[in-house]
Amino acid sequence: MDLLTRLKILLSPLFTPTRIFILSFAGVILLGTLLLWLPFSAGKGQITFIDALFTSTSAVCVTGLATIDMGRDLSFAGQIISLILFQIGGLGIITFSVVFFGMMGRGISFKEREIVQSTFLHTPRRDFLPIMKWVLLSTFIIEGLGSLLLFIRFSLDLPAGHALYQAIYHAVSAFNNCGYSLFSNSLMNYRDDWAVNLTIMGLIILGGIGFIVQYEVAALTRGRIKKLSIHSRIVLIMTGILIVGGAACFYLFEMNSLFREASFQTSFLASFFHSVSARTSGFNTVDIGQLTNATILILIILMFIGASPGSTGGGIKTTSFALLIFMIWNRIKGQDEVNIFNRTIPKEILNRTISITIASAFSVCLITSILLLLAGSAEAPLQSRHFFVEYLFETVSAFGTVGLSMGITANMNDLQKLAIILIMFAGRVGPLTLAFAWSAPKKGITYAEEQVMVG
Repeated sequence: MDLLTRLKILLSPLFTPTRIFILSFAGVILLGTLLLWLPFSAGKGQITFIDALFTSTSAVCVTGLATIDMGRDLSFAGQIISLILFQIGGLGIITFSVVFFGMMGRGISFKEREIVQSTFLHTPRRDFLPIMKWVLLSTFIIEGLGSLLLFIRFSLDLPAGHALYQAIYHAVSAFNNCGYSLFSNSLMNYRDDWAVNLTIMGLIILGGIGFIVQYEVAALTRGRIKKLSIHSRIVLIMTGILIVGGAACFYLFEMNSLFREASFQTSFLASFFHSVSARTSGFNTVDIGQLTNATILILIILMFIGASPGSTGGGIKTTSFALLIFMIWNRIKGQDEVNIFNRTIPKEILNRTISITIASAFSVCLITSILLLLAGSAEAPLQSRHFFVEYLFETVSAFGTVGLSMGITANMNDLQKLAIILIMFAGRVGPLTLAFAWSAPKKGITYAEEQVMVG
């Protein structure tokens, strides 16, 4: 047995699938940081290391928060690097390697299979590799179609070459639910444009519902399966409810404020666009800092819920939110089991849902508190020291890998940026995944039961 084989055997217990998943993201972030920090990535002036780290983390975690102007402060090379980073971040480096090795005829390790299955599939499947190939192929097809539609619109305002580049960048950013834009004011110049709004919304929704849902819907339309899984039905129903409900609330809360003098078209498009964008993407067509407190609260709720499992988005996920609603409703009716579409949800899934929600809420509260404490330092600008709502909004946006901001991102000091970097990373890989990855498994001990009053 050679030295390399012995080393692999020795280190194998240390590199569990969960740790490999986390380390793959961390590795890409560090590589992206170094590339963005180099002089050739800067547009005007040198990018600081902390800004390079923030930008790389935001791209790989498909968040979209930015401390720099992507179109002005990054060179063409730097912009291409950011595009590659959020493309890899959306699908995962392990996905690319698995599909590549599969197409080359090489074997796929059990760890690689377990990582990708837990990322994209709700249950293990025999047609694992064909689904992964379909994920990669459908991604490039959808992004290509979105690029074409945006190119047709952007070519009316920009030279053909520049319009094509802008179209590709924004299409890939939208599908991967990143929200990075090369326009200084995001998409505010296209607030009334049906083509841009509908294309971007379509890309965000397709990227946010999850690849297994896309696969099942495509298989259903082609007659390859008779009905959708419970998972896919919950995702599609909740996605529709959140989009319509969020748009309705956005319009009602802004009709006498932001939309007071706006046309119906502007109000309609802006309401639906931000209802879609708020859950994972981060593009905006209106100034978020000008919204009412009621609208900000709705956006925070949507960002915390986020996208769906197995997608390019973050948050606690639409399925978790749906299961929480069903659990509460069943408790009110005095039922212990959660039954959906004539199927009973396992208690293990319900317990995990509660754990994810609590861990996520705790993470948001912790980082928000840290931001408020750091805002009192001498480095922070005086006007930002009491911006509780702004910091809460920023934290939830980072955790949900959304990217919307009330305008304080660029004004944060380095320690605050590090706190946001941490919550972006935790939001992408999952706070529970991050916590359990490095904890040693312990055998549970059961003692005599005793009642405790709750509720």
